[in-house]
Amino acid sequence: MVQLRHRSALVTGGARGLGAAISRRLAASGVAVWIADVRTELLMGLCSELRSTGSTATPLSLDVRDADLVHEAVETVCDEAGSLDILVNCAAVDVSKPIEHLSPAEAAQVITTNLVGPVNLCLATYRRMVEQGAGHIVNILSTASLRTWTEAGPYAASKSGLRAFTHTLFQEAQRDCMGIGVTGIIAGGMETPFIMDRFPDADTSKLQPPEIVADTVMYALSVPPGSVVPELVIIPRAEPSWP
Repeated sequence: MVQLRHRSALVTGGARGLGAAISRRLAASGVAVWIADVRTELLMGLCSELRSTGSTATPLSLDVRDADLVHEAVETVCDEAGSLDILVNCAAVDVSKPIEHLSPAEAAQVITTNLVGPVNLCLATYRRMVEQGAGHIVNILSTASLRTWTEAGPYAASKSGLRAFTHTLFQEAQRDCMGIGVTGIIAGGMETPFIMDRFPDADTSKLQPPEIVADTVMYALSVPPGSVVPELVIIPRAEPSWP
């Protein structure tokens, strides 16, 4: 397997939940991690925790809905690290309401955060990676990218859209630069604030720890150059939304 030590990574939504688990795994592997989030207090706390173990972790206050801030974040990592080797698009939100009661602002918040933001990050990062001749982009998807359920209209639309974009980006990387990997991680339910904040009574026996999903990300990043993982599905054994 490929060693990731001394590489640089940008993880969005990295201050808690799955994003934090991925950031910890990367840092433990010797990757210099720029952790981006809107939750400043959690962000600073995680970076302090990682730095206390000897890891390189830099906080970036970033709302992925802002295209200018996205561009600045990518430029910051490239300037400070010399390159951006790994992008993990993990930032996501959901508004769990029936479509009848959704406001345009709520729908736009979900679509912009979960789809437009990651697309803009991919646009800024992919160009850099083509110039470098190498890199890896990981987009965190969801079982909602393959099927949907009630009260999940904008969320399912955003994740299925990101899955389609990820497939296109993978095909273009195969054409443009064989040194670039593109992976979509279809993750089932996790015991993270993303679910527990909205559904505090959720049956945690049907959820998986985010560290398991983070391990699949590390696997995708570590396969030898002659292979690539375009898509990977990881769900709890008792996943209610699969198949």
